[in-house]
Amino acid sequence: MTETSQDTMDPQQQAIAEEFDRYNESYDDAVNRAISFSGQKVESFTRAKADDLLRTIASHFDSPRQLSLLDVGCGIGNYHPLLAPAVGSVSGVDVSVACIAKATERNPTVSYTAYDGDHLPYPDKQFDVTFCICVLHHVPPERWPRFVSEMRRVTRAGGLVVVYEHNPMNPLTRKVVRDCAFDRDAVLLTMAQTRQLLTAAGCTNVSTRSILTLPPMGGFIEKLDGLLAKLPFGSQYRTEGRVG
Repeated sequence: MTETSQDTMDPQQQAIAEEFDRYNESYDDAVNRAISFSGQKVESFTRAKADDLLRTIASHFDSPRQLSLLDVGCGIGNYHPLLAPAVGSVSGVDVSVACIAKATERNPTVSYTAYDGDHLPYPDKQFDVTFCICVLHHVPPERWPRFVSEMRRVTRAGGLVVVYEHNPMNPLTRKVVRDCAFDRDAVLLTMAQTRQLLTAAGCTNVSTRSILTLPPMGGFIEKLDGLLAKLPFGSQYRTEGRVG
C-alpha cells in the first residue's frame, strides 16, 4: 500500500489497519490467550479451517491443483502454508501493511498486496476461489455489501466465494470475541446475514454450514463435527456461493 492510499483510506478502515499493524508480531499470542479455556492453540483452529476450505474446494472443482486462490484480509498468512501446496497459487490482500510484510516474510511463495479496504487491487474475474476467514466482523457494517461484492467481482465465472465467520449463536464464541484484544469492537454476523450478503452480491447456490461445533481434535471428532454441520450451533460457520 502506498503512503498516498493510506492517506486517503476511510478513517474507520485506517483505524482497523492501524490496530492490526500493532498485532503483526503478537497475533497468535492474542488469540491463544482468548481461547486458552478450550485447551487448544490457534494452530489447531487454523488447520481445521484450512482443511475445511480444501474439502469445500475439492467438492466443487475437479482439479484443485490448477486453481488460483485469493485470501481477503489475510493478516500474517497463517493459513497459507497449509493451502499453497494443495492448489495452483495463493494470493493475499490486507489493509495492514505490517501484517502484509510479516506474511511475505513467512510465505515467500505467496503473492501479497496491501490495499485500502475498499477496492480490491485486481482485475475482474482473476481468481477461481476468493475467500475470507473471520474478517467480515472487523469491517464496518455499512461496508459489508461492498466488501462481498468486491470478492465476487474478482472471482471468475464458475468460481467460488467463501466466507468464514464467528457464530454469534454460540456462547463460547461470544466469550472468545470479548476476550480477544483485537475483537472487542467486532460486529458478529448471523448466518442469515452472511447468506443474504452473498446472495445480494449476485452469488448463486448460496449455502451455510456450521463448523467447529466440537473442538478441532481430528480423527473421529472431526468426522462427528461434519455430521453436526446442519445444526446452527458451531463456534464458526462457512457460507459459500457460486459465481455465474
